[in-house]
Amino acid sequence: MKKLALLVLFAIVCKTWAQQDQRVITTAVPFLTIAADARSAGMGDIGVATSTDAFSQQWNPAKFAFAERKMGIGLSYTPYLESIITDISLLNASFYNKISDQSAFALSLRYFTLGEIELRQFANDPGTLAKPNELALDGSYSLKLSPTFSMAVGGRFIRSNLRLPQQGDVDSQAASSFAVDIAGFYRSREIAYDKFDGRWRAGFNISNLGGKIQYDEGGQENFLPTNLKFGFGFDFILDQDNVIGLTSEFNKLLVPTPRDFDGDGDVDSADNDEYQNIGFFNGVFESFGDAPDGFSEELKEFTWALGAEYVYQNAFMVRTGYFNESEEKGSRKFFTLGAGFRFKAAQIDLSYLFSTSQVRNPLENTLRFSLTFNLGEEYLND
Repeated sequence: MKKLALLVLFAIVCKTWAQQDQRVITTAVPFLTIAADARSAGMGDIGVATSTDAFSQQWNPAKFAFAERKMGIGLSYTPYLESIITDISLLNASFYNKISDQSAFALSLRYFTLGEIELRQFANDPGTLAKPNELALDGSYSLKLSPTFSMAVGGRFIRSNLRLPQQGDVDSQAASSFAVDIAGFYRSREIAYDKFDGRWRAGFNISNLGGKIQYDEGGQENFLPTNLKFGFGFDFILDQDNVIGLTSEFNKLLVPTPRDFDGDGDVDSADNDEYQNIGFFNGVFESFGDAPDGFSEELKEFTWALGAEYVYQNAFMVRTGYFNESEEKGSRKFFTLGAGFRFKAAQIDLSYLFSTSQVRNPLENTLRFSLTFNLGEEYLND
């Protein structure tokens, strides 16, 4: 019963669209890859090369060095599997503070709750309530290395409490791990073109570099969702009131591909044991060349997204985006819409997702909310 319940929970929080006959890469704590804020969610789940906001910790903490206000606070709410159940959600709180014009630090907390689950041993058992949940506590420091380029390092404590204890279960405990991020961000100076001004943006983030998570003593070890993000963008500054930003982003899980190690034509328990012997650090390098079908399959392990944002008088924003993943690697495909409204120091953002895949998305038809406060003195970046 304990094992069955754990597998059911993994099915909820992992890529529910994965199909058994495909080599879909799955990991522990996949909540770390869910877009936690409505601005990024409204642009196709992109954020590594967009302009700085209070939620940059998840996407690219190096952006905080280019923040235009002394500090920012962000709060967001993302319902999950809302069409099936109402008490599964992702909550996020973020904070950054500029130490100087050159550097900043940031903190954030992500909390993924799976609601309440009632456990019974037999029909007349009054039952006990379990509240499985996962959380990540982050910290980062960013520094400008030049007027146009910054880098950041971040640390993350991860706790995954998915175990459902039963009577007599003495080793039930939450799993935990620690991970680091390494990120960089480029923002050019404003360039004068014939009919508009413009600014180039680029960024990368290698996130969740850390040891595996193990839910059972002596049991299977699960890779963290170590991920490489990189992207490019350009701001069309039409005049002082109108700005259009276009951004593209690419992602790849730096996790080994499940495969047939012994060549018997089937991925079985022996292959899984071999897979388990791969360390997380070696797995990062193997992930670039271990796909059984070679380079063509490696390319399918990249996802890509396009996003656009129109800003009017720095007070009203409209956004849209598209996200694409190979049908053989998860088949996530969706359009997004979003909007934002700023009044003085406060800003509220909304986003909505439309799935275009035959496999249903857990966030389909979901409205997400974010609230941001931009406080303190203003920094004028060139």
